Amino acid sequence: MSQKQLKEAFISNLNGTTLLEISVGLSLAPLCLLCRGLLLILYYLHYEKPLSSRKYNLLLDFVVLICPLLFSCTVLSPVIFFMPPVIAAFCAGIFSKIYSQRKHDIGMSFRQIVNDFQKTYLDPDYIPSITLFRVFVNVLTSISILAVDFPQYPRRYAKTETYGTGVMDLGVGAFIFGNALVCPEVRPKSCATQPKFSYLTKQFFSIWPLIFLGLGRLFSVKSMEYHEHISEYGVHWNFFFTLAFVRLAASLILTIFPKNKSWIVAMNLAVFYQLILNITSLKMFVLHGSNGKDTRVGFLNANREGLFSLFGYLAIYMASVQVGLYLLKCRNFVKDWIKAICFLILMVLVLFVFLHLSQVHIDPVSRRMANLSYCVWVVAHCLTLFICFVVIDLMLVFTKLLVNGSSVPCCWNVIQPAHSSKKHDTEAVPVKRESKLLHICLISAIDKNQLLFFLLANIMTGIVNMMIDTIHSKTSFTLCVLHLYMFFNCLIMYILHARNIVLKFW
Repeated sequence: MSQKQLKEAFISNLNGTTLLEISVGLSLAPLCLLCRGLLLILYYLHYEKPLSSRKYNLLLDFVVLICPLLFSCTVLSPVIFFMPPVIAAFCAGIFSKIYSQRKHDIGMSFRQIVNDFQKTYLDPDYIPSITLFRVFVNVLTSISILAVDFPQYPRRYAKTETYGTGVMDLGVGAFIFGNALVCPEVRPKSCATQPKFSYLTKQFFSIWPLIFLGLGRLFSVKSMEYHEHISEYGVHWNFFFTLAFVRLAASLILTIFPKNKSWIVAMNLAVFYQLILNITSLKMFVLHGSNGKDTRVGFLNANREGLFSLFGYLAIYMASVQVGLYLLKCRNFVKDWIKAICFLILMVLVLFVFLHLSQVHIDPVSRRMANLSYCVWVVAHCLTLFICFVVIDLMLVFTKLLVNGSSVPCCWNVIQPAHSSKKHDTEAVPVKRESKLLHICLISAIDKNQLLFFLLANIMTGIVNMMIDTIHSKTSFTLCVLHLYMFFNCLIMYILHARNIVLKFW
């Protein structure tokens, strides 16, 4: 077998892992974020000044936010279930130290502090959890697209062939979900008084970078005979095309239907598509082609997975639009967000019950078809991850209130503590102080150039695969390559952000 055939076989015919293992793995990113925030607050408590060195901030962010995720999907994957408790225990130790050494609210009971915390006024114009969700999905995707070519990356985490739940299967849907959270339809100012035709024209031209990236990937893969998993999207199709057409189709639908009814559109799309799969021969066509022998003759046969999965991804996108609209409702106090979390948890429980029923009685999860079970699974897990980020963010807000003046980049700004009075007016954390720290935050750096980060990761993945025999790499070499790859990607984003450069052409 040629090197290309070996690599294609290495990522083919896989069956995924359990929903529980994926859930445990997803909890690592919020816990790492909590650890980073607590360490910054502890530093402020000891030195009475924030960590202002760009070099040390980058190092801290990379070591605490990126490295654990790299290890969790390589050498530490056999003990993945032990990682969250260990990190949580470490965070509990740091919080205990901060609480015992605080110089603020010493005479108040813990219950009184919690009651005041619930009445704390937060910045209503910035919801950091949306940024965190999108950035970490991008980071996890960037790690996985290269790590999957190394033997240290568990095969159960890679994309499944037909049915099953792999980590990378979730990544594709989560990327769609994250894009919809910040789409123009969710942001009221972006399309408030715009005529429908001019709005659609603007959306049509806004997807051209994705089309060009898709064409660039297609030509580069074919010309260099780069290994590819044909049953993922097809012969000519790729994820950039999916992103572009889903976004365009969603914009068209939302000019016809009210955006606050997006969940109804999503549900009808997913259910109707599943009915067509079940009562017609479409399922057999998607899985085995028109002749039942996996033919790739003709454009439709060649790209059947990519074309028909658009219906499922569009359903995920529409569901995420509804979630985005719910999140952007005006909530000023901590207690309002606690109520929102409770509602989202209830929705997640309902979705997981429905997922179980769908898998048992309708069809197992299939990313290849993007069927009903896949749509429900993606939305449920994305909401779970988002809830984790909101909870962690609120925990950091609570800790910041214990240490007067402390700041954590990409965390909620406290506009006014609940117990603020004339005596304590200066104790409110100024928004300006937080905003000055944003330029030394890796999360903000990636967020400013998300598409560029994803594109850079794809290019670097291709370069590494052409230079290295990844399949036969030893563990130490694999870890070095993956860390250097991620550090290079993060460093480029960090430098661009430090110089206030945003590469966006649409």
